Amino acid sequence: MSAQTKVDPFTLEIIKDSLLAVGDEMFIALAKTSMSPIIYEVLDYASGLTDAKGQLLTQGNGVTGFIGMLSTMVKQTVEKYGQEGDLNPGDIIVINDPYGGGGSHLSDVGLVMPIFYEGELIAFSANKAHWTEVGGKDPGSFTNDSTEIYQEGLQFPCIKLFEAGKVNDAIVEMIRANVRFPDLSLGDMWAQVAALKTGERRLQELCHKHGKESILAAIEYLLNHGETISRQELKKLPKGTFTAKGYIETDGIGNGPFPIQVKVTITDDEFICDFRGSSPQVPGPVNTSYTGLLSAIRTIFLAITNPDQDVNDGAFRPLKVLADEGSIMSAKRPAPTSNYFETMLGCTDLVWKALAPHLPNRLAAAHLLSVCSVTLSGNHHDTDEPFLIVEPSAGGWGGGLNQDGASGQFCVLDGETYNVPVEVAETRYGVLIDEYRLRTDGAGAGEFIGGRGVVRSYRALTDNQSATITYGRNKFHPWGINGGHKGSLNEFFVHRRDGQVEGPFGVYPRYPLHKNDVLKLMTATGGGYGNPLNRPAEKVVKDVKNEYFTIEEARMIFGVEIDPDTFEYKELPARKTAK
Repeated sequence: MSAQTKVDPFTLEIIKDSLLAVGDEMFIALAKTSMSPIIYEVLDYASGLTDAKGQLLTQGNGVTGFIGMLSTMVKQTVEKYGQEGDLNPGDIIVINDPYGGGGSHLSDVGLVMPIFYEGELIAFSANKAHWTEVGGKDPGSFTNDSTEIYQEGLQFPCIKLFEAGKVNDAIVEMIRANVRFPDLSLGDMWAQVAALKTGERRLQELCHKHGKESILAAIEYLLNHGETISRQELKKLPKGTFTAKGYIETDGIGNGPFPIQVKVTITDDEFICDFRGSSPQVPGPVNTSYTGLLSAIRTIFLAITNPDQDVNDGAFRPLKVLADEGSIMSAKRPAPTSNYFETMLGCTDLVWKALAPHLPNRLAAAHLLSVCSVTLSGNHHDTDEPFLIVEPSAGGWGGGLNQDGASGQFCVLDGETYNVPVEVAETRYGVLIDEYRLRTDGAGAGEFIGGRGVVRSYRALTDNQSATITYGRNKFHPWGINGGHKGSLNEFFVHRRDGQVEGPFGVYPRYPLHKNDVLKLMTATGGGYGNPLNRPAEKVVKDVKNEYFTIEEARMIFGVEIDPDTFEYKELPARKTAK
């Protein structure tokens, strides 16, 4: 692109919004053509465009935690196929390498497609989606007791799935032979291909309409604009060094907790998160790669600076993330990574915890934190066909300045994802859902209360089912702020058909379930914000009516005595002292 290329500001805005629309259309195309509920119902995927260097331009997001992984996939592709002639129109690269550009676990399969116009490589379209299956030792592939990456499924080390428009049938057949649900996995792969081609077509149309030089100028403007906004917001933040310590509770195979720490330094020009000194990588599968760590911290950085900003790599130019190589958040091969998200979340929580007291307008008290992943397999009661449930669980977010916490939401790195709806679950899988309700456990009291967790109970309708559950934040409660009370733990129980109750558990591999056993999943209520004695009495009465707190808790914690029949109330002397 010529340095002299000038594009009027109106055209720049039109092209910028058109690029954003391309990302959205790619996102919708993938959902509408996918085969797996984890994609089209849960939205466990992301898609977008990068420039020719791999700098993110636009991203349609279900999973917030993928915010840094599309660009790193493309950068690994550029590094591997960097010579002229290595990449051609119609090429599609498949990658899920956790230690390089992939950044997460093997189940999240990424596809990358170079986009050419008039013979010049101008951009890439990319997406990353959670496949129901990529093989490995357990159904659903990501497991919580693996000890090396080779147990977790097929690895795609940045190789060509398509070459000049022709599919590599050997790769397709290898996938078909190694996964338990080939129709789902390959169906999702073709959906990803369709979304990439949608991005390619739309960008080429924009080049034809506005001219290639104008598009390239707009791309440069878009990235620089993102940087400008972030630097403006950075100047508004408190300056200094802020620290926090925490733990990754378990590696899934009996070890832990593992200490992690962060030192956040904010200047007018930089936002530095230094995790050095944290635990080395561990035997079980909670390790994450540096790419995963970077994606996690991008998420909290965006929340702190400008959550309304359109996401592109320019916005993250002031951000620096430091970690020891070979640590739990910068792991090396062959460390297992299938539950990488628990360490990503733990690192996000550290930055959050360090800065929350200083940024009450942006950061609330602690939330459920964990993905709370559920993998449930067995045979369907009507068809005897195998089924596999793969989904995250919703829970409570923390109370914040002038607002109660949100109830029944997914963790920060899951973003805009969803449960599989009850109707879909009961139709496709061998289960009944006995209950799906808010958890009313009395936790998270404060002037602004934590949001409620949820209770979701699966009743097995056949014998020999198996549940692999990974509920982090099972030992260390969500923290409150400014006198707010802590939230509750993530945990699950098994109600056996003979009446016995087993649990609570946090992380468990392949728990056996038989017909009429009930798997009862209970997620955390978020932490509270502020002294509970300062919560308006009228709100306390409403909380009791909603069964968030009992009448006894209203009296003991909030200093409000409520008549159980009339709900008339009076304030106790302790409230006057608090004020």
